[in-house]
Amino acid sequence: MYAYIARQPIYDANKTLYGYELLFRDGETNSFPNIDGDEATSRLITEHHLLVGVETITSGTLAFINFSAETLIHHFPTSIQASSTVIEVLETVPISDELLYACRDLHAKGYQLALDDHDFDPKWDVFLAYTTYIKVDIQQFNMLQISKYIQRIQPYAITLLAERVETAEQFEQLKLLGFSLFQGYWFAKPEMLKHKQLSSNQLTLVQLISEAAATELDFDKLNALVERDLALSYKLLRFINNSAFAKQQPIESLKLAMTYMGETELRKFLALFALSNLTNGNKDVLLMQSLVRAKCCEQLSMAHCPTDSPTLAFMTGLFSMVDSLLSMPMQQVLKQLPLPPSITEALLHGRGSLGRYLKMIIAYEETDWSLVDNLAEKMTTQPDMAKIYQTAVVWAQEIL
Repeated sequence: MYAYIARQPIYDANKTLYGYELLFRDGETNSFPNIDGDEATSRLITEHHLLVGVETITSGTLAFINFSAETLIHHFPTSIQASSTVIEVLETVPISDELLYACRDLHAKGYQLALDDHDFDPKWDVFLAYTTYIKVDIQQFNMLQISKYIQRIQPYAITLLAERVETAEQFEQLKLLGFSLFQGYWFAKPEMLKHKQLSSNQLTLVQLISEAAATELDFDKLNALVERDLALSYKLLRFINNSAFAKQQPIESLKLAMTYMGETELRKFLALFALSNLTNGNKDVLLMQSLVRAKCCEQLSMAHCPTDSPTLAFMTGLFSMVDSLLSMPMQQVLKQLPLPPSITEALLHGRGSLGRYLKMIIAYEETDWSLVDNLAEKMTTQPDMAKIYQTAVVWAQEIL
């Protein structure tokens, strides 16, 4: 499942990229869908900013985003950093005291506001003290009308942005009038972007990963997550029934079942279950290799660095191929999986002891014996990688 967005660049008078206006889309068609503004803004934030970040979408420049009256009043913009965002207020938004207070408060918090598709109506003058940009659709007014309005707002330190610039002649005229930012088809049409997003079931799996990686397990929260997923409940009980943790007395609750398992085994089970379901069962070879790496990392951690957490080492190996399993860049995947920084650093940059274990296993897989020996020399005792790897393969086959 994909999420869609369009971005249209905004340039300064030197034709240098200044930022992008972000435009919500719900499919391959590069046009605004038939939904209301509240839903469009909410989905833009949840499907794009919370997953990949507007900073990524705009390549580190400013993101100009339309917000409806309700989303402004309820402070939706504060989920995005002020340094990354320009809040656009459409001329169709009904003016109210609540809207004015919200804009004033957002301005005080460091957010920049833009009056979008501005219609020159004096009713907006009360907002000018909190406004950084005014966007003018130059197809709606002639140059004389625009010039008169600019003279009226001269006391305010406002940056003028011209929309729908379609010719070089317009560009030159607008610069003479005092416009310093420009947007329109003469520069570039909106560019469609898409990225994978997680389904509601997958979001539950991400929550499980987060809980499995937590410093302390919250059994009440885990129980609530497990109870609402029949497949997870069934597999959890199967795992216990077929493991060394099975008890003689019947298990009367899922919470009790998780307590019986113990934290170490429960963390591993939750991470394994989440990863295997995130892949939709389509890439068993990669999942097998992930399991082997997980067990290898765990064994290396237990044998050669007792101060490390074997569970974190296990999860490092388990998620080392998640980018291939989900067909997404690793950096983008890790934004969606709330893993501890030590695992993230190991997966992205090979840093720390967790990164060293993973490097050693990958080197062993690739028969890079010199690198295996080099990494082994940095450990307190020389690991028997052949034995470790063989043990991991047997274990992974049993699990699958």
